[in-house]
Amino acid sequence: MTTLVGLLLALQQTPAPAFDAADALRTQLAELAGDAYEGRAPGSAGEQRTVDYLSRRMREIGLAPAGADGTWVQSVPLIGIQGKPRLGFRNALDESDVIEPLLPLEAVLSSRITSGPVDVAASDVVFVGYGVVAPEYGWDDYKGVECRGKTLVMLVNDPPVEDAARPGKLDESMFRGRAMTYYGRWTYKYEIASEKGAAACLIVHETGPAGYPYAVVSGSFGRENFDLDDPKAPPRVQAEGWLSEPFARKLLARGGMDFDALKKAAAKRTFNPVSLGVKANIGVVNTVRHVASRNVAGALRGADPKRADEWLVATAHWDHLGRDDALAGDKIYNGAADNASGTAALLTLAEVLARGARPARSVLFVAVTAEEKGLLGSRWYSEHPLVPLEKTLMNLNIDGVNLLGRAADVASVGFGSSTLDEVLVKHAAAQQRTVAGESEPEKGTFYRSDHFHFARMGVPALYLTAPTQFRDRSSEWGKQQRDDYTQNRYHKPSDEVRAEWDYGGAVEDVELLRAVLLDVGAAETWPEWKAGAEFKARREAMLGRAPK
Repeated sequence: MTTLVGLLLALQQTPAPAFDAADALRTQLAELAGDAYEGRAPGSAGEQRTVDYLSRRMREIGLAPAGADGTWVQSVPLIGIQGKPRLGFRNALDESDVIEPLLPLEAVLSSRITSGPVDVAASDVVFVGYGVVAPEYGWDDYKGVECRGKTLVMLVNDPPVEDAARPGKLDESMFRGRAMTYYGRWTYKYEIASEKGAAACLIVHETGPAGYPYAVVSGSFGRENFDLDDPKAPPRVQAEGWLSEPFARKLLARGGMDFDALKKAAAKRTFNPVSLGVKANIGVVNTVRHVASRNVAGALRGADPKRADEWLVATAHWDHLGRDDALAGDKIYNGAADNASGTAALLTLAEVLARGARPARSVLFVAVTAEEKGLLGSRWYSEHPLVPLEKTLMNLNIDGVNLLGRAADVASVGFGSSTLDEVLVKHAAAQQRTVAGESEPEKGTFYRSDHFHFARMGVPALYLTAPTQFRDRSSEWGKQQRDDYTQNRYHKPSDEVRAEWDYGGAVEDVELLRAVLLDVGAAETWPEWKAGAEFKARREAMLGRAPK
């Protein structure tokens, strides 16, 4: 008995082991990226394992369940759509002249129509440039064309309008110059084609303007697609898809058109739609399943009772692309960098805050589903928030972390849009780091991750992307590493845990984000969108204020 009492006393006097953020990141990342999770696809066995793990970790960290009815989860109703597509083009003047892309190697095609088979026959194919209607820029790519029943072919990204005073440079007053606007996103292209009553919309993929190789398109869109299970969803085109650039060139040449000449013409306001002289025959037979996917949410109550009902929301998407048994060799899309790393960082950030000084205001940590399927989990949250949006000061989004070592800079997506910039700059300076906008704004990163739906609803958002300058490395090394990842591992089974990863930079970023949350959590004033930000008016209306 004496020995047992002595042992208990000794244990009580032994200090708890120090929290090792790097080890926590490494361990949680490796767990989520393991083969047992089968690529974390929504609606799969991997989802259940992921949700169970995240719920358990949030409980262990000391968060409070913040989902529905006292649980850790928010249900996100999805529809899984697996289509059998066919796509062909016939010369309008010669029925024997037919060209069919090899699916999904030369084109991908899908349909969000779930009420029955899709059959679009002899649909006139019209090239509509970049497919943009932007009154603020005096831009309309649909001049004089009736789109109903037609198949629209358009280019990805914004129109690259040349500056007349600086040949070879983009006009910064048009579509924000190099930076992509929402008009450049593929989601907008399908939305505007649907509004115009088109039968189908096909986007020409180009690696530079899209920001990723065609293999990403075929690997993502060529498999099961998802949408929110929403009976009030707006009308959609019957079929939507992508054409690889080589096939698009062949298709245009079939009608006597030159791809490069049309692309050049499409970059001018004077562009008019062009009939390609071919007719599309499109069919899709869908198999539909209803999926009850889940966001996972845990709360850390604020230290100040007077402000604990005001919230900072931190997000990271837990999902990836699952497994594809049609692949030879490795069949699992482990999604280690994208986004097991971001989810691991979200958990690590929560634990750092739970163990130390808490923000005066409360923090909600949400691991969202179906980001890879079109930002669906965050869209559902933004439309069905767990805490009121009018009481939400900011969103902090983590989509991937720096696994290359300590950086000398910080790259902030949408830098210059909100007063969160000044908070970030202050705390980055304490780490002897500079802050700038993303290095490749033309890729439209602002519209490609979950913070977008918070911003769309008016909530100021902060989202860091890959830094460019690394300590003790050449000025070009960071870009080389980023390009290598995009080309060889992004949305591929090869995105797995790598032995050479250096967690020092990720830990430094977690500490930076912790400082930002503590600062905003204690500040007397709320973050605001700056003048000219496209979401400022929505925020002012939400808070019942007249625009400034």
